[in-house]
Amino acid sequence: MATDPVPLWLDVDTAHLAPLQDAFALLIAAHDPNAKLLGVTTVHGNASLSNTTYNTRGILEAIGRRDIVVYPGSAKPISREAVHAADIHGESGLDGVTLLPEPVQPVQPAAEDVDFLEKMYSALIATPVHTAWLVSTGTLTNIGLLFQRYPDLAEHIKGLSIMGGAIGGGFSDAPMGTVKGEGERFGNWTSFAEFNIYCDPEAAASLFTNPVLAPKTTLIPLDLTHQVLATAPIRHKLLYGPSPPSSTTYPTALRALFTQILSFFAQTYAEVFALTAGPPLHDPLAVAAALYPDLFDDAGGERFAVEIVTEGVHTDDRAAVGQLGRTKAALLTVGEGGVRIPRTLKVFEFWSLIESALERADVVSPMRAWPASKVQESGVLDTKA
Repeated sequence: MATDPVPLWLDVDTAHLAPLQDAFALLIAAHDPNAKLLGVTTVHGNASLSNTTYNTRGILEAIGRRDIVVYPGSAKPISREAVHAADIHGESGLDGVTLLPEPVQPVQPAAEDVDFLEKMYSALIATPVHTAWLVSTGTLTNIGLLFQRYPDLAEHIKGLSIMGGAIGGGFSDAPMGTVKGEGERFGNWTSFAEFNIYCDPEAAASLFTNPVLAPKTTLIPLDLTHQVLATAPIRHKLLYGPSPPSSTTYPTALRALFTQILSFFAQTYAEVFALTAGPPLHDPLAVAAALYPDLFDDAGGERFAVEIVTEGVHTDDRAAVGQLGRTKAALLTVGEGGVRIPRTLKVFEFWSLIESALERADVVSPMRAWPASKVQESGVLDTKA
């Protein structure tokens, strides 16, 4: 039986982790037949707000969805100074990516002083009750501010899906990586903290302690995302599609763009975290969790009380000592309402979602008109299966 598409609003911080991450999240949200993308907001995080906004518009241009309006959101945390991951993503957030097209549409409607929180609320509250999802793939500042201003929205929406946090302690058997001189760890910014949560721990804490919102929240931590590695064979298939390449054909420019993002990130993850099999895919899992919850296994309905460590001082030093931004998850008894944190997922089916969305995007992408020389110059054709 056919069902109506899931209305969702996507909040992103598009940079390297993000077009690898947010670009793939945008791809699914904009081109999966089960999704109705209501709008997109950007937030500080992997790069400055101006860069994450520009990058997001560029990705939407690439996938043929310039009709989606992008609203710039918060430039800094609710009560702290901003921290950016320049060593992971570069200063622009997309260093090393040469195929990103110039966005055509303006950043927002012509009116000045657009209230991004009001835009988010109006779009979500206009949906039928308990149908819409809010998906966050970056710093949680915008989301925290949204529910502070509009507490009634928590009851109205069906769910909140967040990519963020790292549990550790054997929560899953995913490879979490190592950093030279530190040994094994489970955070990707400090030994304890995942970057999205670290950037604004107070915003995160306000969401996980909201008694109405927490039971509707799905958290996608590194313990889950590190099970989805973009290996060399995966990148090869992404580049050329399901059909074997011939010596006389080139992949499309859009496929080359997404492969270029993955390839740069693969190098970075190998150098920084010693994960050489391939980079993990983080952010699109949060979109998939809203659209296809059955792809994820929560061990028979496990629910957790989630606590965020908020003591400590923000720093750009990745070797910072302390547990600021750590995500602590305590398993609740059966029947208690808490946050859903899946432990595993159906990886093959997830990659099929990516491929299907990419095929749809390729049909409408303005990059189809680009000459083959652009792809040749990108350096991605050396990708081996």
